[in-house]
Amino acid sequence: ARLSWQMLLSDGKAEPRELRRFILIQPKLDYNALQPGGEAIDLVRRTAAELGLTRDNGVAVRLTGPVPLADEEFATVAENAGLNGALTIAAIALVLFFALRSGRVIVAVLVTLFSGLIITAGVGLAVVGEFNLISVAFMALFLGLGVDLGIQFAVRYRAERHASGDLKGAIVAAARGVGWALTLAAVSLLAGFFSFLPTEFRGVSELGLIAGLGMIIAYALTLTLLPALIRVLRPPGERETVDTASLAVVDRWIAGHRRAVIIATVALVVAGLPFLLKLPFDANPMNLRSRSVESVATFLDLAKTPETSPTTIDVLAPSLAEADSLAARLAGLPEVARAVTLSTFLPDDQEAKLALIHDAALLLDSVVNPTALPPPTDADNIEALRAAAGALRSVAGTAAGASEDTARQLATTLDRLASGSPAVRTAAETAVTTDLKRLLAQLRNAFMAEPVTRETLPADIVADWVSPTGEARVEAFPRGDATDNDVLAGFADAVRSVAPNATGGPVTIIESGRTIVRAFIMAGLLALAAIFLILWIALRRVLDVALTLGPLVLATIMTLEAAYLVGLPLNFANIIALPLMLAVGVAFHIYYILAWRAGVADMLASSLTRAIFFSALTTGVAFGSLFFSSHPGTASMGALLALSLVFTLLAAFIVVPAFLGPPREAAHAEALHAAPEKSA
Repeated sequence: ARLSWQMLLSDGKAEPRELRRFILIQPKLDYNALQPGGEAIDLVRRTAAELGLTRDNGVAVRLTGPVPLADEEFATVAENAGLNGALTIAAIALVLFFALRSGRVIVAVLVTLFSGLIITAGVGLAVVGEFNLISVAFMALFLGLGVDLGIQFAVRYRAERHASGDLKGAIVAAARGVGWALTLAAVSLLAGFFSFLPTEFRGVSELGLIAGLGMIIAYALTLTLLPALIRVLRPPGERETVDTASLAVVDRWIAGHRRAVIIATVALVVAGLPFLLKLPFDANPMNLRSRSVESVATFLDLAKTPETSPTTIDVLAPSLAEADSLAARLAGLPEVARAVTLSTFLPDDQEAKLALIHDAALLLDSVVNPTALPPPTDADNIEALRAAAGALRSVAGTAAGASEDTARQLATTLDRLASGSPAVRTAAETAVTTDLKRLLAQLRNAFMAEPVTRETLPADIVADWVSPTGEARVEAFPRGDATDNDVLAGFADAVRSVAPNATGGPVTIIESGRTIVRAFIMAGLLALAAIFLILWIALRRVLDVALTLGPLVLATIMTLEAAYLVGLPLNFANIIALPLMLAVGVAFHIYYILAWRAGVADMLASSLTRAIFFSALTTGVAFGSLFFSSHPGTASMGALLALSLVFTLLAAFIVVPAFLGPPREAAHAEALHAAPEKSA
């Protein structure tokens, strides 16, 4: 191991900044590659390895910056994507088996599903040009929602086939039976996705467009390709009913305890309101990246220290003088560690400092510029080592405690070195003198210091801080750990209180967060309004619309309350789930409201609940697959979608029947039957 003279002269202590060196690289990017900076990054790593800059040699070369961050984020998203996709498809096929119990019907549903996925991908590429890390999530959404439409049709087909036994008649009856419900569900999903379009978040806007078009495609294929495939594949008849008669007991219990169920639901929502108000929004995009990858870990490591923090804020001033004045004001803020301008590179009191440097150069001239002598022989080195060991033992005799022990240990080491082989002494000479030569060279350079003026500064440094038109840049560094969102927000707000035109990473993060929250509040309201309008046109009764949306709103509130309890903050990725789940949930509720209006009494015991349960299960599998992504942002989206789906189903199976009560047609018939008896 080489002796560090820097550590030796600083009493064995060194700050991290003293041991770090930065190389700024502008790589050539290949945008035809999935990872544009891949070739440049590989070159850097290969060169470092060839130079022996490895951890085995005590050097860690770590890459960060926009290019490694973007490339490694894509790699994180792609990591295990193939395996996760295969497992998701296998899980969906398994759920379809339990739901449909017919291999031929399952094949028909899967062929319809993947045909729609391929068509949607092609249409999406034609419309937006390319997918991004958010819009590519349309695949999971299409799998989860497209299969829902297929299951609704296939389960109804099974029920009709069991009742009539005729293949063609069952297909036609299934289309007539669920066609209106599927139409309303598809249009509601379309409204939910298209509510993303007016938002200022481009990735989400594109996701809404692609997923909305996907719902149109899924709906069309469910009523055309799926029936055609079933007709061609000719599955055998259904020997068993698809109803679940055992759940009729639950139906009757809910019917007998309607008030208790409604009161308990409302009480649960009200009790959780404090949690809803505390639910945080994490606007920091770095928290959506995997901390295990090198670029993110390095970025966060640098951000913890004000001297190296990349999360700085820039302000543009009309002139350097005004920039210096602004920097002084910013430096006085408690949230700011320091503020830098071009003047920072011009030392104060240069005459006094240069005089001190000149004096030091005279005193140390013989040290940094020694008289050239012939190199010592190995015998000379042995003699010098033994002499030094003897001198150390003499010193040890007059020292005490640790100093004595250290002197004797060093003397013993020198004796062993003198008695060793010439190769060992050569290696020791290299270890001791290599950095000493560099240190002396640095001192020689330092002693050649000259006055520093703006004219003598390198042109590229000046160009970084002052524009050709005279505008000057101020760079402010945060005080404290900039990986803490509160520190980052306080830093941005403090700087902007002095310089409203400030920009940079922290400002972008805070403003992006506010923009996204506004965008999704708007998207949620638009989705709710659009779905309300669609349902009102279709159902023609405000009460029926309220009975459809009321439980859904309660389920959404409970989802957000539960997110706080499980420690799942909202962020740029998972906030997509909010307007989306309004559209997804309303589809389930529409199936029930139409069945209720048609006179179906035992909802849970009907084939409809079987279809909803298994379609929700496949949707949960598709959404839940996102949770297992190596990308934290995508995983958080999957977690919130799955959590929302749980509460949506609870609302559909328990709260909706309690809200609806006895079927409207049945209640109307009972009223007509009771009227003659009363008059008699």
